[in-house]
Amino acid sequence: MYHEELQRPRYGSIVDDERLSAEEMDERRRQNIAYEYLCHLEEAKRWMEVCLAEELPPTTELEEGLRNGVYLAKLAKFFAPKIVSEKKIYDVEQTRYKRSGLHFRHTDNTVQWLRAMESIGLPKIFYPETTDVYDRKNIPKMIYCIHALSLYLFKLGIAPQIQDLLGKVDFTEEEISNMRKELEKYGIQMPAFSKIGGILASELSVDEAALHAAVIAINEAIEKGVADQTLVTLRNPNAMLMNVDEDLAQEYQKELLEAKRRKEENARLKNGSISEEERDVYEELLTQAEIQGNIKKINKLVAVDHINTAIRNCDANKTLVALMKPEAQLPVIHPFAAAVYQTELFNLQQQNAVSYLAHDELSIAVEMLSAVVLLNQALGSKDILAIKSHLRNPSVGFNNLEEENFQRYADTLLSIKSEASSQGQDYLSWNDIQNCIDMVNMQIQEENDRIVAVSYINEAIDQGNPGKTLETLLLPTVKLHDVNPTNAWHYQDVLHYAKVQKCKESHDESAVLWLDEIQKGINDANRNIEKAANLALGTSMINKCLEKHDSQPVLDILQSPKFGLRVVPECAETYYKNLLEAKNLKTKEDSSEGPWLKLIMKNRYDYYYNVETGESTFVPPEGFIPKTSWLTSEEIQTIVGQVTADYSREQLWLANENLIVQLQALARGFLVRKSYEERKGFLQKQEPSVIKIQAFWKGCKQRKSYTDRLQVLQGNVAAIIKIQSWVKMWLARKAYKKRLQYFKDHNEEIVKIQAFLKANKARDDYRTLIGAENPPLNVLRKFAYLLDQSDLDFQEELEVTRLREEVVTKIRSNQQLENDLNLMDIKIGLLVKNRISLQDVVLHSKKLNKKSKNQVEEMVTGDKQGIKGLSKERRKQLEAYQHLFYLLQTNPMYLAKLIFQMPQNKSTKFMDTVIFTLYNYASNQREEYLLLKLFKTALEEEINSKVDQIQDIVTGNPTVIKMVVSFNRGARGQNTLRQLLAPVVKEIMDDKSLLINTSPVEVYKAWVNQLEMQTGEASKLPYDVTTEQALEHPEVVNRLESSIQSLRTVTDKVLVSIFSSLSMMPYGMRYIAKVLKNSLHEKFPDATEDELLKIVGNLLYYRYMNPAIVAPDGFDIIDMTAGGQIHSDQRRNLGCVAKVLQHAASNKLFEGESAHLSSMNTYLSQTYQKFRNFFQTACDVPEPEEKFNIDEYSDMVTLSKPVIYISIEEIINTHSLLLEHQDAIAPEQNDLLNELLQGLRAVPDVESFLGEGAVDPNDPNKENTLSQLAKTEISLSLTSKYELQEGEDQDLKGLMIKTKRLVVDVIRTQTGDTLLEILETPASAQQESEHLKVVEKRAILDSKTPEKMKHSQSMLEDGQLPIEQKKRKIQRNLRTLEQAVLVSSANKYQEIINEIAKDIRNQRRYRHHRKAELVKLQQTLSALQSKTTFYEDQVNYYNTYIKTCLDNLTRKNSRRSIKLDGKVEEKGSKKLKHTSLKYTAARLHEKGVILEIEDLQTNQFKNVMFDITPGEEIGDFEIKAKFLGVQMEKVELHFQDLLQMQYEGVAVMKMFDKAKVNVNLLIFLLNKKFYGK
Repeated sequence: MYHEELQRPRYGSIVDDERLSAEEMDERRRQNIAYEYLCHLEEAKRWMEVCLAEELPPTTELEEGLRNGVYLAKLAKFFAPKIVSEKKIYDVEQTRYKRSGLHFRHTDNTVQWLRAMESIGLPKIFYPETTDVYDRKNIPKMIYCIHALSLYLFKLGIAPQIQDLLGKVDFTEEEISNMRKELEKYGIQMPAFSKIGGILASELSVDEAALHAAVIAINEAIEKGVADQTLVTLRNPNAMLMNVDEDLAQEYQKELLEAKRRKEENARLKNGSISEEERDVYEELLTQAEIQGNIKKINKLVAVDHINTAIRNCDANKTLVALMKPEAQLPVIHPFAAAVYQTELFNLQQQNAVSYLAHDELSIAVEMLSAVVLLNQALGSKDILAIKSHLRNPSVGFNNLEEENFQRYADTLLSIKSEASSQGQDYLSWNDIQNCIDMVNMQIQEENDRIVAVSYINEAIDQGNPGKTLETLLLPTVKLHDVNPTNAWHYQDVLHYAKVQKCKESHDESAVLWLDEIQKGINDANRNIEKAANLALGTSMINKCLEKHDSQPVLDILQSPKFGLRVVPECAETYYKNLLEAKNLKTKEDSSEGPWLKLIMKNRYDYYYNVETGESTFVPPEGFIPKTSWLTSEEIQTIVGQVTADYSREQLWLANENLIVQLQALARGFLVRKSYEERKGFLQKQEPSVIKIQAFWKGCKQRKSYTDRLQVLQGNVAAIIKIQSWVKMWLARKAYKKRLQYFKDHNEEIVKIQAFLKANKARDDYRTLIGAENPPLNVLRKFAYLLDQSDLDFQEELEVTRLREEVVTKIRSNQQLENDLNLMDIKIGLLVKNRISLQDVVLHSKKLNKKSKNQVEEMVTGDKQGIKGLSKERRKQLEAYQHLFYLLQTNPMYLAKLIFQMPQNKSTKFMDTVIFTLYNYASNQREEYLLLKLFKTALEEEINSKVDQIQDIVTGNPTVIKMVVSFNRGARGQNTLRQLLAPVVKEIMDDKSLLINTSPVEVYKAWVNQLEMQTGEASKLPYDVTTEQALEHPEVVNRLESSIQSLRTVTDKVLVSIFSSLSMMPYGMRYIAKVLKNSLHEKFPDATEDELLKIVGNLLYYRYMNPAIVAPDGFDIIDMTAGGQIHSDQRRNLGCVAKVLQHAASNKLFEGESAHLSSMNTYLSQTYQKFRNFFQTACDVPEPEEKFNIDEYSDMVTLSKPVIYISIEEIINTHSLLLEHQDAIAPEQNDLLNELLQGLRAVPDVESFLGEGAVDPNDPNKENTLSQLAKTEISLSLTSKYELQEGEDQDLKGLMIKTKRLVVDVIRTQTGDTLLEILETPASAQQESEHLKVVEKRAILDSKTPEKMKHSQSMLEDGQLPIEQKKRKIQRNLRTLEQAVLVSSANKYQEIINEIAKDIRNQRRYRHHRKAELVKLQQTLSALQSKTTFYEDQVNYYNTYIKTCLDNLTRKNSRRSIKLDGKVEEKGSKKLKHTSLKYTAARLHEKGVILEIEDLQTNQFKNVMFDITPGEEIGDFEIKAKFLGVQMEKVELHFQDLLQMQYEGVAVMKMFDKAKVNVNLLIFLLNKKFYGK
């Protein structure tokens, strides 16, 4: 070992005689330093282990082990428990540290340690920094501090003195070298551990210095040897010594002097080689703690003397007082047991050889007696738990305690205590309790031995050896009674049978007999043997009496208990007679019969009895021959029993003779009735034969009567026929009149029946039409009239068109009004900060009022300009735009690509204006269908091109998702969310008692405020606490649980509202959710169903519903008055509900910062399953084609063409965007879009779009006029450029439509079974006439049809053709269609019949949908009007606010007045002088306005001059920049723009593209210089 070689090395010492070089000496010195530091580490380790009573890491690992501060914080808890509690120690078990290493919160432990040292007054010169410990920057400083702390605590008497282990511990060379390398890494000077005492003394505070001086004075007095002087110094208050007794001055002097001499001797041995400067003053002087310790030692010895004297005097009260003195330093004394202490300690003192109890003996005895006293107290109160606890107390010192027997100890002690109390003994001594424990142990041992013996008995029974069974039954430990060795065999049989029965009953083959069952078996066997012996003896005596013919003893023998028979004395002779007869019948066949009688006990055990010797046995005796001439016991019992029964029966008959007679009479009556019933039954059985006889006789009589009547009729045939004819005629006439009258009486019912039958037939025909795969032509003819358009159809179509126009206009006007109001919000917000912007607010308000009152009315009521409303020169261009927008509307791929070609900010505005306008905000089914197709195409495009991970949909902000949600939140005023959420949200908000707060800190603060309000005094609780500290208060936890319970109840209500309203959710949202799920599954096939449904939930709940729950006022869920707002408590309640629903929808549990809500995690999991089912069901919707019944022919058969309402500005912007991104949208050269854009050519401006003369070129406000005209809305009737033209047969769809119209015209006037038959059969003149009437009627109807609802000219001309020409054209068209495989002559052109049937069905559905759409549009318009009214209320509210601001400003600023037109006038109607400000860039740089100017050094700023001049309009400024007097740049600056940038948080702006300007300071400068602010 290294230290053995050095033998206690010192700094810089050379321990060997060899002369070393300088390098070697330096190396040796560093090794010495490392070794001494390791010793100091070991000293600190051992001292901390004593203080903490816990093992620390090894010395070489101690530095690393102390970095987390856990041991330091525990040390702080040891010496300052009031400052540091265990709860304040982070990671007290070091589980986090062992799992994942250091955490920044471990520094809290080091801070706690530093605070604790500060609280006890350790000088801060010793403190290390937190980083010295946590980052291991200076660990020696921490060890140095621990040494100083140990000395300081030792002087305070709190902790033991640290050991000096220098040269006493061993370290390997490797350990010392490693430590040396570590110390070199620190690069610091090693602290002087030997100077800690001196530094500590010099750094003490005033009080501590006084203590130090007092201790020095005591040491000096001790040296002088004068006891009285020493006593005076000891009583000095600054010395802080306790329990100093004046009467013990000499003893104190003597003891302290000896202690001081010992300490001086130890110091001389230790510090022989240390200089005086390096020595600690307290190495030779007694410390305050050492002085106090010696005083306590003297006080203790004196107190022990007093205790012995009191015990010897037998005065219990004085003994108690002496024992309870603090100086005695004895364990706890219980005053109520003074007599016990006196008695027991007196006995113990008498047993001592010198009749004196030392302190150790007293301490042990008192500790034991106190424990026994407490045990007696627990026994008195019968507290079982306390009894067990006191028995376990090691102080009481009981022996042979077994943990499993504690309950028995307690029960037995209670019984002994009760018995002792009844005898006047109130106290159980230690010996009594120990005897009880030993007794219980002995009893339990005996019970265990008995259990073992019982197992032996069961084993012997199983072996079937009676001898062994008897041997086990006689074991002394089993303690069985009445075991007779002669009955061993029967014991074996009985016990074996009992065990077998127990196994059967318990169905357990391993069942064993218990002790009580074995004892019962022995008792049963003994009784069996006793009964058998008595019975055998009685049987022998009876047989002997019968042989002697002595009848006298027989009755006595039978009456004895041996037989157990019921014997009647009156039958004595009969008994004897019958027994003798039976005996005589048993002749002695074998002269060699034996003397043995055999009896069977319990029907299962044999018993053998020798009548000659009286011997008995349970096994057949050797050479067993039964005594056959004697009656057996069974025979005797049978004979006696029979005689007794006969006698009893005879007596019974005699006693009941009358009853017997009555019984006989009843029996005879029964027999007579039985005979009667048998006769009656026979007759009933033969009833058919009886009836046959009677019928035969009646038949004979009837036949004779009939023969006589027939002869009379045959003689009068002519008269009979005449009578019959008259009667028949009369009856027929009567029935006819009655039927005719019935029809007249029920005329209405008959009409109803006929109508029902006709309707039923019509329904059957219609079912055939819509249900049959190939409906017949005659059925189709009946319903062909449904394809005609009536006046009502035209009126409804016009009304729908008008309402669509109003709805779209209203939506656009409301959107514009809402945007203006939002801008007004911002301007008023800016007004609060800067008074100058009030003029801009007034200006904006006037525009808003004008728009809300005039322009909006014009937009709602005015006529839209169509193509005819503009110049004729631009008609062709507008038709091209109609074709363009039709193509964009019906082919979603173009717009989908265009959306993703633009930046997101531009694409959002493009979607909100052009796209929704292009689809009329989905105001009808066709446009909703096309808009959904666009959403689907765009969403699939976005997922395929921009989504790399499935979570991108959640974490990002997909354009299409945002567009879908924005549209479905009520773009048409149909606020479905309002219907879905309004009732439950209103219920939550109206519940004034509902107060949900899940923040422990906020709940804690509310509780503290409530306490202060109730008491009127400041609370002693801290106000600022952490979440963990708040949760330590039960009241906070209770309130939090109450909030959680209320939160669950309210959340359940919202869930019920959501789950029950699935049908109310917009179809578009559900369909896009389905598309989203399917598209993600296609791209990410490995994604689970749960992952996909979470994405769907993010769309349906988080993006669509959640914002409306959190802010119902912002999404029109609830009605708010102008200026009204939601209370903060209501907002928090809704926010908590939304938070829970958000976690449940995404299956995210409460963890981390929300761990206090973890009790809701089970509720979240259950709710997630409900959400999961909800999301799955929401995605289960039909495709749009099926939902809206729209196909490829829909636009060709609709009554009116699609119309959109779009402004000129939007047309021009759309054209410009298409040209800008043409290559990306339509990369193919022959694409239809390229052809249309080529026809439109360049993008026109507003003036060229409107044509010449639209605007006066000399108008000074030409730009404003053009700007207003650009917002003019026009209506475009969308048509396809590529519709079928006259003579073109290439468009088969158009040809099919024309052919169907011609076929309908033909089949309505000409009948036939098939279309082919009709076409081949010439029409009759009548059919031609009927067809001509149909044509004329259609011409009249077409003349009344509005222009935009008319069909194409070619269709109108075809409709005017004669019927034969129509048929020929039909045949030509059918051949063309047959070549295209659209129809077939093989099935007589049934395909076209099927298509017409389909058109009839669609026409009916269209009418139904149109009626529903009318109602829907009216509701939408009403809702939009309500929203307009709300916005107008907002405008009025803002106007009132602005007027108030104007009035206030007028009062505050007398120099300036503001007119309602926003212009500022000086007092006296003088205009404001446009004075300018001039600053050098250097001056503005000093003010902080100019931050830097590119390409210009700061020293050149003095050559740059800025000239700031206010403009004509308030808030406009012109800023000019000059360099060396030469004007370089000029810029127009709007003050409103600066305020907007300030509002948006823009701190720095660029001016002239070179100078960086501080926005806030520039606003301040302008306010100060131009507006006096």
